[in-house]
Amino acid sequence: MMTILGLAVISMLISVFMAETTKGFAAAINQAGTLRMQSYRIASSLVHSPSDDAGKPVSTTEDLINEFEERLFSPRIHNVLEKGPSKRVQTAYQAVASQWQTDIFPHLRVYLELLALNSDFSDIRYEVARQQAYFLANVDGFVNRIHHFVKVLELDAEEKNSQLRIIQIFSLILILLVALVSLFLLHINVLRPLRDLLACARAARHGDFTVRSRYLSEDELGQLGHAFNVMAEDLSKIYSDLETRVQEQTAHLERSNRSLELLYKTTRRLNDSSLESEVQVALIHDIEDLIGVNSGTICLGKAGDESGYQLVSTNSLNNRRQADLLGNCQRCVSDGTSHTFGADTIDGKRVNVFSTPIRDQAEQFGVLLVEFSEKKALEEWQQRLLETVASHIALSINVAQRASQGRMLSLMEERSVIARELHDSIAQSLSYLKIQVSRLEKSVFEEHGQESILSITQVLRSALNGAYRQLRELLTSFRLRVNEAGLVATLENTVREYADRSGIRIELVDRISNCRLSPNAEIHVIQIIREALSNVIRHASATTAQVLLECQPDGVVRVRVEDDGIGISGENGDMMQHYGLTIMTERAAWLGGELSITETDNGGTRIELTFSISGSDHTLSHENLFQKMNNARNKA
Repeated sequence: MMTILGLAVISMLISVFMAETTKGFAAAINQAGTLRMQSYRIASSLVHSPSDDAGKPVSTTEDLINEFEERLFSPRIHNVLEKGPSKRVQTAYQAVASQWQTDIFPHLRVYLELLALNSDFSDIRYEVARQQAYFLANVDGFVNRIHHFVKVLELDAEEKNSQLRIIQIFSLILILLVALVSLFLLHINVLRPLRDLLACARAARHGDFTVRSRYLSEDELGQLGHAFNVMAEDLSKIYSDLETRVQEQTAHLERSNRSLELLYKTTRRLNDSSLESEVQVALIHDIEDLIGVNSGTICLGKAGDESGYQLVSTNSLNNRRQADLLGNCQRCVSDGTSHTFGADTIDGKRVNVFSTPIRDQAEQFGVLLVEFSEKKALEEWQQRLLETVASHIALSINVAQRASQGRMLSLMEERSVIARELHDSIAQSLSYLKIQVSRLEKSVFEEHGQESILSITQVLRSALNGAYRQLRELLTSFRLRVNEAGLVATLENTVREYADRSGIRIELVDRISNCRLSPNAEIHVIQIIREALSNVIRHASATTAQVLLECQPDGVVRVRVEDDGIGISGENGDMMQHYGLTIMTERAAWLGGELSITETDNGGTRIELTFSISGSDHTLSHENLFQKMNNARNKA
């Protein structure tokens, strides 16, 4: 193959070289052919008798002469001459160029100079006619030389093409000869050994391991034949116990499939309902069917507990002294690792109990107990399977507890928000009403005038109306839901509601783009904006306000509420400690963000919330959440 490849490469290189040497011959032949036509064009321009206006014939003849000279010495012809053509091409070209430069062109130049004189044409008529006659007499011979030059160019190009064809034919013949020799050697050294190896392989496939390869040379196929002989010898040795191995592997695969099926059923049942007794009993029955144990029990209890709680069991009350086991939790739990211990039955028989902890990460919830005969021992795969099932049970218990704690935490958080909002609104109004009632009692007791009593009742009515309005606002906030139109549509309704109620012009700037907040984050954002707008209406004395929502490319959301009111310094004394600031700060902590209150350039108030979308979607641990909420309260 390398020989064929080398011949092919050499043939291609020679072909490229020959093609390169013949490159430009066609253009040179075409260019040389135009010299004949150009010669006759010059002769035709000389035939016309010059008139009184001799400028035009002179110009035409001069252009034709210049064009002829450009074609004679053009790069098309010189490029071919530089590639070293045959000597006859060089001689023919030199003959044409020499006759033009030494004979034809000097007479034409004299002719042009005579016509260019400004003297009377009659004075030079004879000399002009003589120059014309000389060119016309020699033009045929000059054209014949050009024709000879064109012909030798064509012959030289044809010879090069013939040489190229001969080289290609010779290379093709060599390649064919080498290919035939290679095929013969391939048949002797490759096909025959391969046929022998295939025959041996077919015999081995039918169970005949006595066959051996006869081709044992030092090349690759010989080494392959030797390897086949060694393989056949090894196969003949292990074929006797192959069936036993297949049965063992089949049993192992069947056991693995049944184990996977058990784990799948366990996961599915625990996901549907983790702590229902029917589910746990069905799970234990599956373990009994797969492993072949007598019974199973799930006990809840931790290391160090004096007694355990039996969740479910498939063991009858008269089979084993369960009270003895449940009353001695340390016996089952031990040091928190899987272990086997003995137990006595009522009829005096001895059984073994395998205990594996129901543990998720570092927290243990109880143990899984399986009872089997004293003469039987659990295999390693059975113990690993029981430990895996126990870990699934622990995970389901942990998930259920965390879900319950999450619901309790959400309930506590909402109760805390409700209590704080009631304290910041209704409770303060009721305290104010209590003071006014005390004033009213004092006025009635001291028999003040009706005007004083009427003034107090008007204050009471105004305070009651304010408390009623605050109660309606709180009820609206508690019933808040994000409709199907999304966060922006809900905020538009909120802005419209507060603008209609207060008469303040409130602008909503939406730059949230395609950012998607979680439902929980949307509720917190809306509540913070509502609380901020409520403060604007009550305390800012503003005429305009703006609500801005912006989502930056790095996933940080910025919510800003600002007004043109009297600012922080102009608001009532402890306003920064009241009016929902703590509630807003706690909600910002739930989002994993920060809340800041500053003054604007025009003296108003700016409330700004910043948080990360990824941070708002994460569920905080109970400890971290309470810590963030306490920090938020301390900052407020």
